[in-house]
Amino acid sequence: MTTSVIDGEIKARARLPEASEPPLIAHVLFHFGVGGLENGVVNLINGMPADAFRHAIVCVRGASDFRRRLNRDDVAIITLDKPEGVEVGSYLRAWRVLRRLRPAIVHTRNLAALEMQLPAALAGVTCRIHSEHGREGADMRGDYRTYNLIRKALRPAVHRYVGLSRDLQRWLIETIGVPRERVDQIYNGVDVDRFRPRAGSPATLPPQLAGAELIIGAVGRLAPVKDHLTLIRAIEAMVASDPSARRAVRLAIVGDGPCREDCMQTIRSAGLEDVVWLAGERSDVAELLQMMDVFCLTSINEGINNTVLEAMASGLPVVATRVGGNPELVTDDVTGVLVPPRDPAALANALQAYRSDASLRHRHGAAGRVRVEADFSIERMVQQYLSLYLGALHARRAVHHA
Repeated sequence: MTTSVIDGEIKARARLPEASEPPLIAHVLFHFGVGGLENGVVNLINGMPADAFRHAIVCVRGASDFRRRLNRDDVAIITLDKPEGVEVGSYLRAWRVLRRLRPAIVHTRNLAALEMQLPAALAGVTCRIHSEHGREGADMRGDYRTYNLIRKALRPAVHRYVGLSRDLQRWLIETIGVPRERVDQIYNGVDVDRFRPRAGSPATLPPQLAGAELIIGAVGRLAPVKDHLTLIRAIEAMVASDPSARRAVRLAIVGDGPCREDCMQTIRSAGLEDVVWLAGERSDVAELLQMMDVFCLTSINEGINNTVLEAMASGLPVVATRVGGNPELVTDDVTGVLVPPRDPAALANALQAYRSDASLRHRHGAAGRVRVEADFSIERMVQQYLSLYLGALHARRAVHHA
């Protein structure tokens, strides 16, 4: 069910809960579209037992067709339609929505939704949780003073925090000043049945990849924080040092975003139109991963990257930058290789090593699959969130009745 909030009125209003129904969690996101954060919320809702909690998704800005990935038809999706900048009306709309929904828990995610903790408190929501998934833009290192002042000012409104990586957990404690006992760390999970190693040769390759001996892949938004330009320049360096790479190597970049034109210009200036394929946003990521031989993530900063987990589940070795939560996923020289950020030469060397040694690719890829099955399944993630939600509810009820 999709609910839209416009001019302070709730259209197609969500019904009030029955006393016998499971408690409701209102997940508050900035925008419900394609992205790792949103994918994690979908996996959580889809994987959680229906009799444990009900769910609603409150979108500060809006929602896209990504909501079709939800496999439950009882999830209300409510948009506050907040415009750019400060707009008091959006807080009033949020308060009205939460008063109507009466959730047992409000769970906000990242700074862009954190401000909705205040209307949640004013609406009488007695259990409030906030997650940090990662940072970008002016807040890349988590030391942007204005943003951190906002985080600290809203700290009393939040009962429990979740850092998706140990790196983010430390930052919440040491920089934002959240007491250690109020911060949990929960990794995202990956669907190990959907994302799995290919059996035998890959299916028919797209024309852009046909004939390649080594297919390198990247999946993610074409945004500055992902730094796809470094990846393209690494391919340029490979071709410059060994002209045979122009025939043997292909790079597939899956995703779309504001940096697409910059990527195209870099590809053209390097003369790599026949080597690099900008595949755009795709719905067949699992199938594309099975066509790849090596996966790359060149981010300048990361929380916990879902596509790295999906690549590992697909049996691919991963070359990733040594930033944020990446070293928590990629074990250097075991499941992949860690390289410095913004270093095309180091990245090219790592990719060349995989090109030269198929047994190394297979060994690291197999180790990554084992690691994901052991530590990053959706089932494990769901159980951790269930424990968090039930424990937080119990603690808040104890305080309320004390």
